Amino acid sequence: MDNHPLFILAVPLLAAFGANLLRLSERFKHLLPLVVTGALAFSSVASLDLLRRILTGGTLRYTVGGWKAPYGIELLIDPLAALMMLLISVVALMASFSSLESARFELPDREHVFFSLYLVLVAGLLGLVMTADAFNLYVLLEITSIATYGLIAMGPGRAPLASFNYVIMGTIGACFYLLGVGYLYILTGSLNMADIAGILAGMRDSVAVATAFAFMLVGLWIKMALFPLHGWLPRAYTHAPMSTSVLVAPLMTKVTVYLMIRVIFSIFIPASEFLHRPEVQTVIVWVAVVAIVSGSILAFSQTNLKQMLTYIIVAEVGYMVGGVWLANQTGLTGAILHIVNDALMTLCLFLAAAALIHRTGSLDYTNLKGAFRSMPLTMAAFCVGAFSMIGVPPTCGFFSKWYLILGGIEAGRWEFVAALVISSLVNAVIFFRIFEIAFFRIEAQDGHVAARSHEAPLMLLVPLLLVAAGLLAAGLGAGTIVSKVILFALPGGF
Repeated sequence: MDNHPLFILAVPLLAAFGANLLRLSERFKHLLPLVVTGALAFSSVASLDLLRRILTGGTLRYTVGGWKAPYGIELLIDPLAALMMLLISVVALMASFSSLESARFELPDREHVFFSLYLVLVAGLLGLVMTADAFNLYVLLEITSIATYGLIAMGPGRAPLASFNYVIMGTIGACFYLLGVGYLYILTGSLNMADIAGILAGMRDSVAVATAFAFMLVGLWIKMALFPLHGWLPRAYTHAPMSTSVLVAPLMTKVTVYLMIRVIFSIFIPASEFLHRPEVQTVIVWVAVVAIVSGSILAFSQTNLKQMLTYIIVAEVGYMVGGVWLANQTGLTGAILHIVNDALMTLCLFLAAAALIHRTGSLDYTNLKGAFRSMPLTMAAFCVGAFSMIGVPPTCGFFSKWYLILGGIEAGRWEFVAALVISSLVNAVIFFRIFEIAFFRIEAQDGHVAARSHEAPLMLLVPLLLVAAGLLAAGLGAGTIVSKVILFALPGGF
């Protein structure tokens, strides 16, 4: 049996245990960066190799402990799961360099505990995208949530309260999802996704199946912070330590959108019965439209960079949910491509925020005066992330938005198209306001203009520049990503 997928998950998990042990000995404490980055580098390289193998050799199934499905836990790695594993590993690796530097200042003497939770979260996310068991998905969802609660609560001030609010909402979401799984188990007597799908194929127009689907969907919507179920996200991500935000903000909502896609197309067969019902599709697309517009307006009203970025995440969730529920190949392609692009864009902007706060001490807009003069490389990378979020070619954000707009036109959902255009225009206003403050308003010190370059440390700057270059590379290679990976990842019928 090929144990390759399990190693990708197990190495960060074992590293989490090792990171916690290092704190017991002064002699080995300095090895923490090597343990963290080494484990994530292994997962990144192994995930890239696994994606290559899946694209050439087809879907891989792995049974944990040798217990055959549907009785044992099965892992399923298809092209979409392999792509997500690579995305999670690379984002976690790039974020780890910034987190190692930020945690030294934000969490002195607690870095080992922090990175134990950090690596548990990464292992949980990898498990989420691999699992083919509906109940195991719930367990892994809670593992990642508990790790996130702890990472957020380690912040100062209102962070524990924000984390508690997240606990309440996350628990409600998990309960909804688990109720749906319970309905499915009563109906089918199985928890394996493929086995459930085979049984449900003969239960057309079942109210119980529709109820299970609704419960699971609402649970995932709460977890991904789809407007108006988003209330926990801005507070949690804003008050979290920056060393937490650079990992959690790019990944948590995107992985949950992936889970929605997985649940729709791996359990509820044929999925098109739900996706193509006009009354259901119309309601959900309109919810996505409201999420996009509301998130953008709320982002526009902020005066703190980190708070603004959290509301942009709320709008971006609407992009991806709406793209899935357009129920056509172009829209679904755009949604999957936007999962990848938005993770990279958000990572770039939060890495830039980490560099800025390291030098300025605050992310209030007024503290960004003269940032282009004092931190030119940081602000250049920030510009690339901002242009990508706006949708300026050749950055990657343009191409996923283009697919989403074409999907909306193809589906006749002009309200969705209009929301995408409005959101992009609002994003342009938001970011150009920041550019104006950072470039034209110069902070004076003792009667002299502060013009000396004062970049962030290399541990913050280098990953930021690499991710910014990655946004351009992903944009220029968007056609290859779609044709070589995403089209193979689309479910049957698309």
